[in-house]
This record gives sequence, C-alpha cells and structure tokens, in this order.
Amino acid sequence: MTGRFTRREALGLGAAGLLGAGAAGGVLLSPRLASAAPEKKFKIALSNSFIGNKWRIEMENVFKAALQMEPFKSQVEGSWFNSGNDVSKQSQQISNLIAKKVDAIVVNAASPTGLNGILTQASERGILVVSFDNVVTAPSALKVNTDQVAFGRQLAEFLVKKLNGKGNVIMVTGVAGTTVDEDRNKGADAVWAQHPDIKVVNRYTGMWDSATAERNTASILPSLPQIDGIWCQGGTDGVLKAFISAKRPLPPTAGEAENGFRKFMLGYMDHKVDGLSIGQPPFLSVISLELARRILDKKYPKKDITIPFPFVTNDTVKQGETVFEKLPDSFFTDFTDSGPNATVKLCVEAATDGKPCPGELNVNLPSA
Repeated sequence: MTGRFTRREALGLGAAGLLGAGAAGGVLLSPRLASAAPEKKFKIALSNSFIGNKWRIEMENVFKAALQMEPFKSQVEGSWFNSGNDVSKQSQQISNLIAKKVDAIVVNAASPTGLNGILTQASERGILVVSFDNVVTAPSALKVNTDQVAFGRQLAEFLVKKLNGKGNVIMVTGVAGTTVDEDRNKGADAVWAQHPDIKVVNRYTGMWDSATAERNTASILPSLPQIDGIWCQGGTDGVLKAFISAKRPLPPTAGEAENGFRKFMLGYMDHKVDGLSIGQPPFLSVISLELARRILDKKYPKKDITIPFPFVTNDTVKQGETVFEKLPDSFFTDFTDSGPNATVKLCVEAATDGKPCPGELNVNLPSA
C-alpha cells in the first residue's frame, strides 16, 4: 500500500476533534427527520489506535463525513481520538470518555486484549462499546468486522479458477503475528490443500504496504520460476510494479483494494492485469456508528455484525466509482460499496477530506 505505514504501526499522532450540535444556520429538517430526531443527541466517540496510514485516514474521514449527514447530524454529537498505537494512551482516552458519560464508544483497538479492562468498565457503566477492524476480545464489546478467513479463501479461489487448478503461485502475506494475517493465510491454505497442482513457490511478507511489497518482491523474483498467479494480502500494486521492473508478465492477481491495483485492472503503465480486488473497507467506522445509533435509539438488537467485502473484477471496475485516475496509487478505493445491495455508498470527498456527501446517508445493516 504505497506511501503508507502498515495498519498496525504507530505514528504517534494524537489528534482529537469534536462536532458540535450543528444547529447553527437554522437548518430545516423534513418532518420525517424532525420527528425521528431525539430531544437530546447521542454522544458517540471514535477511539482509534492510530492515524498513520491511508486506510486509517480514510476510515476516520468517512466517520467525520457521516456525522455531518442525516440522520447523524440531527441525532449524534460525535468526537474522535487517536492514541498513536499506544495501548496506555488509548486506555486513558477511553477512561476520559467514561468520565464524560458518553453514550457509546466505537473503537479500533491497539490491542485485542490490552483494552479489555477499561472497555469492560465502560460497559458496566452503561456505555455501549462497538469494536471494529482490530477488534477486542472483551465479551461485552460488540464486534463489527469482515470475515478474514473468507478474504484469503476468495482470493485463492479466484486464482484456482483462472489457472484451471494448475500453476505456480506466490503468496504476499501481511504482518506476522496478527490475527488478520493468520486468518487470511488460513483461508488460502485451505483452498491450496484442495488443489495439489497449485504450487505455492514462495510466501513472504509485504507488511500490507506497497513500498515494502515491491521491495521484497524485487529481491525474490530473480530466484523464482515462472509465476502463474499472485495472491496478495496488501501492497498489490507494489508487487505488480516489481514484476514490470523485472520484465516479467503480469499473471492473474488476487489482491487488496489499492487504487494502483485497480488502475492496472483497467490498464496502467502500459500493462493490464486480470484481477480480483477486495479489501477491508474503511467504512467499517460508519457501520459501527450506525449500529451504535440504532441500538441507542432502541431500533436494533445488540449483536455482532459481519459485513461482506466490497469487491471489483475486470468486468465491474469503473473509472470514477471504484478506481480514480487522479488519486494516489495508495488510496483505498473500497471507502464505498457499490451495486444495488451496497452496505453504504459514500462520495470520494468523504474519504479524502471528511466532507459530507449530498443527501441522506443510508447504511444497510444486516437484518435484525
């Protein structure tokens, strides 16, 4: 993921923001929205472990954008905090939120277990806790996430189909020791086990970072035989650039949602790749916000949510909607979903600048 740190590396940035009541200017609500708005806004805070890569920036930006759109603008007073991937600092920030008696905390955690104590305290004091992306193991915290095993499996199944069950594949993995990396690899390995003629000739880390993936691929490629398929957790565009530099043909590629990868799916740098692009959507923060709002409004049960991955193929990748010519290769294009059953649709300005999109924001949670 070009020009960014890994999702779980710290940058030590401690920004905090607050959206106020938003009533200035005499905003007129439709009768439906006015009647739906509670007398007192729900106080919902985002506790984010760090803001040191493009994915995290987009994740926080779409959260900010959502707060400026209905129904959140009328019903939610939102705030956000970053802890620099410091468990102690994030714990202290959550402690401060407990003291302020917020109604809900949505959290992207620095540790799956390190915040359990303070989050349990929040739950015991009647604060709703919703954990997403890097979820926590505290039993009282609701979880909003994708199925990481399915991520690895779907990428592998794409390659098996493209290669007719036979060929040499490389696996570019993520950050070792994380549950995300382990689950994605597990999903892929289960598919390879069913297709013994698919040979994984090398697996190495790309650290979910395009620059790292490109560098590591460049160092390994000279020793490898013909590569018929690329399975990549992240940094996909960097892997493809290394193949181009080594004057290797671009094989079918199953990878993440980097803008650069999707540019290659359309045709980029005089090369085109047959690909499947899926990813961990930054809009998980918006899903968590909506889940918290509906639960507080007593319109949804307290339950974990697993959402499907937004994805594109060569048949569905579309300029200006799921790939963006003028945005950096490192930009994550799955900031929005697409299609008739989209979980949420957001404008690009929401992801790049935290600006609201026109109209009301509809978030389609799974059936209660």
